[in-house]
Amino acid sequence: MKFLTYTIVSLLLLLSFSSKAQNAFSVKGAVVDTTAAAKLHNASVLVLRAKDSVMVKFTRVSQDGNFAISNIPGGKYLLLVTYPEYADYTESFSLDATAPAKDFGRIGMVLKAKLLQDIVIKGKATAIKIKGDTTVFNAAAFVVQPNAKVEDLMKQFPGVTVDKDGKISANGKTVEKVLLGGEEFFGDDPTLVTKNIRADMVKEVQMFEKKSDQAAFTGIDDGKKTLTMNVVLKDDKKSGYFGKVDAGVATQAFYSGQVMMNKFQNKEKFAFNATLSNNGRTGLSFQDEQKYGDAGNVTVMDGGGIMITTSGNDLYYDGRGFPISRSGGVHYDNKWGAKDKYTINTNYKLGQLEVVGDVNNINQNNLGTQVNTTISNQRFSNSGLRQKLDAASILTIDSVSNVKITIDGSLRNSTQNTDRDETIYNNDKLQNYSTSVNSVKTDQRVMNASAFYTRKLKKKGRTLSLLLGTTIDNAEREESLYTTADNYDLLTGTVKSSRIVDQKKPGSSKSTAFNSNLTYTEPLTQALSLVVNYGINTNNATSERLAYNKVNGQYDDLDPLVSNSFKLNQIAHQGGAILNYLKGKTTLNFGTRVTDVQFKQDNELKGMIYERHFINWMPQATYQYRFGQQSVFNFNYNGSTQQPSISQLQPVLDNTNPYFQNIGNENLKPSFSNRFNLYYTNYKPLSGQRFYVSGGYAFTTNAFVSNTTNILDGVDQGKTISQTVNTSEKNPYNYNLSINYGRNIWGGVQAALTASTSNNVSFNQVTRQYTDASKNTTALNRSENGSYALNFSLSKYAANKYDLYLSGGPQYSIRKLTQQGQITNVNSKDFRGNAYFGYYLPAKFQIISEATYTYTGAANGLDGFSRTIVTASLSKMFFKSNALKVTASANDLLNQNNGFNRSVNGNQINQNTFTTIKRYFMLSVSWDFNKMGAGTPKQ
Repeated sequence: MKFLTYTIVSLLLLLSFSSKAQNAFSVKGAVVDTTAAAKLHNASVLVLRAKDSVMVKFTRVSQDGNFAISNIPGGKYLLLVTYPEYADYTESFSLDATAPAKDFGRIGMVLKAKLLQDIVIKGKATAIKIKGDTTVFNAAAFVVQPNAKVEDLMKQFPGVTVDKDGKISANGKTVEKVLLGGEEFFGDDPTLVTKNIRADMVKEVQMFEKKSDQAAFTGIDDGKKTLTMNVVLKDDKKSGYFGKVDAGVATQAFYSGQVMMNKFQNKEKFAFNATLSNNGRTGLSFQDEQKYGDAGNVTVMDGGGIMITTSGNDLYYDGRGFPISRSGGVHYDNKWGAKDKYTINTNYKLGQLEVVGDVNNINQNNLGTQVNTTISNQRFSNSGLRQKLDAASILTIDSVSNVKITIDGSLRNSTQNTDRDETIYNNDKLQNYSTSVNSVKTDQRVMNASAFYTRKLKKKGRTLSLLLGTTIDNAEREESLYTTADNYDLLTGTVKSSRIVDQKKPGSSKSTAFNSNLTYTEPLTQALSLVVNYGINTNNATSERLAYNKVNGQYDDLDPLVSNSFKLNQIAHQGGAILNYLKGKTTLNFGTRVTDVQFKQDNELKGMIYERHFINWMPQATYQYRFGQQSVFNFNYNGSTQQPSISQLQPVLDNTNPYFQNIGNENLKPSFSNRFNLYYTNYKPLSGQRFYVSGGYAFTTNAFVSNTTNILDGVDQGKTISQTVNTSEKNPYNYNLSINYGRNIWGGVQAALTASTSNNVSFNQVTRQYTDASKNTTALNRSENGSYALNFSLSKYAANKYDLYLSGGPQYSIRKLTQQGQITNVNSKDFRGNAYFGYYLPAKFQIISEATYTYTGAANGLDGFSRTIVTASLSKMFFKSNALKVTASANDLLNQNNGFNRSVNGNQINQNTFTTIKRYFMLSVSWDFNKMGAGTPKQ
């Protein structure tokens, strides 16, 4: 026994020594300018694996010009030294037991400007390069498994993370666009590129802040940028076809299937995709999950424009209920002519969604000494169909001017069916009971067209652009409503009064809008430019919604209280001027837009004409300072006037809920909002170190708030009347702050820590109304919603081995009501956590598991809630290219996916639970096919 123990200890010591010996190698040296012998501190020094140029170690040259890197495993390497405006330096070397250290001595760097034209510096491509403001990831420097997709490649990029849904983040910021060869692919849904394009087709991935179209044209930085990744294909992978087919069946009658095919021929691209499922996989991007609405609402927009839009229940899947999704689309884009003079990019998309489910809602309406508790149960069955065709074409007229034409048209059909029962308790005593059956059917047709002409004039920086656009929106609506309502005596519990509403509500809306904007830029000095613009917008619209009561079996008795027929004519003139200062690392712009709006609304049914004239001010200012290529500070301010909407000025009574009524307020005045935002980012892509701070503060003067009148006795006891009013006593405000720090730690593990806080303070006015008016009281209440949160994450990806991600942290949620001097806290201690584990087993097996944990603490009599959702799958891949994969998976393994939500709004606390998809087991098969260029492996 002692001998065995001695032997084991000796082996462990030997292995430990061996492990330390394998990592005891090091390199050192100094970096100087060959001409001036100046020390090039902060130069980048990389140790790359010789066989594939994968980065092993990284450092920067210190102030004294020296560098040293230790703990390098033995092997063959390349040393790469880079410094801005200098040619890269590379040198091969080896580290082993006979040569455990390498001293490079003084490494002389040569300015690119001094290199002779006939000198060619050769070397293997590096993993990462920085070109100006663009970070370039060389795909060849990263190892991925056969048949891996672009998102698998991106997981290896330092400072870049990809979550389970395909959302990409870099330096704490979300990547909003993923382009393919510089062009949008199937619109702007990033996952259609990252989840479908094969990694072995990619030459490089470029990451940059994409400027707005206006800034890119004028050359004047307006501060509006979008974090973008551009996937560049290899030259021999730009022709051919590839795609994917997958299908799965599951217990509980769930299923899922998808097909996608792509055909590329140099600059010409064609793609097709289709999805059919009932397990929550919609196959639609966020933009495609457009809202299927109905007709009849008029809204005043931020810039002063007024338009009639669709209203009613929007339809999209958010986890509530059980969906059946059918979607598909076709994409085509091409370039032709000399220097790609002509371009076209077009898409056809179709999405159909059916959702059924149940929702239980508990609402506490705090009225000082009285609490009204409303418990409602709702059963819904909604469906929608949306088709959209869009096209964009750019014609390059000459070297200084072009025109971009865009057009899109969509057809939307939707049906919402709701069956609801609702009980209201007054301090635990039954006060009201009602039921309703509501059905709304909508057909809508929308067309948008625009032309954007740009021209650069003779003087550098002087430009002219003209934007013209039009929108036509027509919709037809059919609604039926049947409600019953009983009011109870609080003392005896008997019914005091009852009423029934049985109505049909046909409706329609038509809107034709025109907008224009002429922009001129003038360089005043080398650093200072002026941007001026003027535009005129018009809108002519009609909206009709009639309500007919059922009398003698016929729906022919018009109810004027809930009927309307509007005509709207609007004209708006908008002008503005912005000064832009750009010098060195500093960008500053400030100015304002002014909109003069006149509109006339004719309520034909009631014989009322309402005219309004107002001026909107929209000042803006932006300051940006670039400390370096990947280090930026930005601060901006925006102010805007908000005009009351038509629904706030003259609403039409909605009698869907007999105990809630909304009335108008013609005396509403405009409000004004001030918004301040800042961010600072510092990103070192070679080491993966990132630091990001973002924050914002906003407040509104003369704000719109809800004045809620609660009728506490009499015939209408339990009824709530809502009206929008201005408040000058208090200014609603909100703020947010988030700090993120991340870096690569031991063994290439990416670690990140995020601390955040947010708070939103709003006000509402509550009136308690009695039959005896002397008892009436009105109070301005304050509600606060905020949180303090901490999140820590670790991630590690090794191609063909494993993929690990772990994140979680506590959150303290603040929900506070202040009413008539009394404070009601609904604060809770919460926690969120997520873990993902993927591991490659022998014989081409792969196991994946994910767990999501949610905990919401108990608060103010409301129970706490906890949920752990675990998914797991086991896959087997076939063929050399892993093109065929069979997967057995389990969704919600612990069967804990219970729908839950809690919120505070004004003086009301709301909590609802809903049906959602829970545990099921699925067997699926997927096949990737690919024939792109030469050398593509055969399936």
